[in-house]
Amino acid sequence: MGGSALGVWHDRPGEGQSLRIAALQRSSLFLTPGLVHVHLHHAFHGSPIGYAGLAAAAAASWIGVPGPGEPVLIAAGLLAARHKLDIASVVLVAFAAAAAGGTVGWFIGMKAGRALLSAPGPLHRLRLRALDRGDEVFKRYVAVAVIVAPTWIAGIHRVRPAVYLPLNVLGAVVWAVGIGLGAYFAGPPIEDAVSDLGWVITVGLVLLVLAAVWLELRRRLRRRGMTPPGAADGSTSKILPPPGG
Repeated sequence: MGGSALGVWHDRPGEGQSLRIAALQRSSLFLTPGLVHVHLHHAFHGSPIGYAGLAAAAAASWIGVPGPGEPVLIAAGLLAARHKLDIASVVLVAFAAAAAGGTVGWFIGMKAGRALLSAPGPLHRLRLRALDRGDEVFKRYVAVAVIVAPTWIAGIHRVRPAVYLPLNVLGAVVWAVGIGLGAYFAGPPIEDAVSDLGWVITVGLVLLVLAAVWLELRRRLRRRGMTPPGAADGSTSKILPPPGG
């Protein structure tokens, strides 16, 4: 019986390996959720509100709302430098939200923006000429125009999805990595330098304010004819003629 078992084993050289692979696959069903949980817990350490705020600001900025994206991403990079957030997670969240927001902004511009600009009403001809000029720019320099212009403008000028979506992803990568890592590496030294020079800046600002107040008071006194005595004597003195002249 033992010899026949060995014979069967040698007759099927791949059976043992396939059994080991099947066992590993079955065990991975139990190990994978735990490993994923551990990885996510490690990668996304920090306040969930911070990541949610970053995602909302990045998405809003790339949809077309001016302002919130860059300052919030810089703040997130600084918090990551202080080990309150994870820099890889900051960059990933910023990229994903920016790419999604850019897609939404492009879609809004394509569906509503062009119809709104071409609708009859005030400055109709001027708006149509602006659309024609924009179409020409996007035809000639589509890559630069998509990266530089707001996302909804690309939708207004009907940039095709096959062209826009890859450029949108590329722009989101450059934006998230450039600003996020820039704040992470360059922010703390700049912040330390500013904090070290804080008292110098404060004294300088106080002196500037005092100088501005003094100059303003002097200007008003001169306008009212109430200049200081020395200045008044010099400005109103007359040359008297010599005696007998």
